[in-house]
Amino acid sequence: MEKTKNIKFLLGLFYLILLFIFLYFFFSKFSLEEITTYKFIQTNREYLINIKESNTILLSFAFVIIAVIWVFLLGFGSPIILISGFIFGKWIGTLLATSSLSAGATLLYIFVNYFFKDLIKEKFLDKFKNLETKFKNNEFIFFLIYRFVGGIPFPIANLLPALFNVKLKNYFFGSFLGIMPQAFIVASLGSGIEKIIKNNDSPPSIMELLLSPEIYLPILGFIFLIFTTLILKKIYYTSSLP
Repeated sequence: MEKTKNIKFLLGLFYLILLFIFLYFFFSKFSLEEITTYKFIQTNREYLINIKESNTILLSFAFVIIAVIWVFLLGFGSPIILISGFIFGKWIGTLLATSSLSAGATLLYIFVNYFFKDLIKEKFLDKFKNLETKFKNNEFIFFLIYRFVGGIPFPIANLLPALFNVKLKNYFFGSFLGIMPQAFIVASLGSGIEKIIKNNDSPPSIMELLLSPEIYLPILGFIFLIFTTLILKKIYYTSSLP
């Protein structure tokens, strides 16, 4: 037992070291102030679009690898989805982002389920025990709804299924299908931002952005998605979420 605890501690430490190295190299190359400037985004848009047009397969493969590592280490994927739409467009971007997020989350689930299941149970079981029956009744359908509805921060939502021994195939495909509607909306927004930057040498005003169909249509889609998730949450999650 003591040996197992030591192994888990070392693996946890290794995970934190990997996370630190990832963040260090990312922010040593780019500052937060730099990557949020219009000029930086505009310049790198041209660079990335040129690479995509010359070698779509290679860029797609590189994107998937980076996205899987990102989700595995950081646990969330909204920036990944936005970037995928920005580079690849809303359709291919949605497919790549959804696949990457599902794969990264599944790898994280395997890692946590194998090494840190006891810790997850200790921290969360009492709080989320009322979901256990719903998972057991129809694991895939409920996990699909669980992913679609949300209401729990994505990094934590990746870990909680370890409480209920969700099957690996149900975890991956439930994640893939459940994340897809949200991914499509965010990827559409990323694609819209790319088109706006392409057509504007200087940053457009807030009003110009809001009146652009590339921006307000995804926002309307997001509002519709919120209402849909609220209805589903009322139907399936009544008295289930804390």
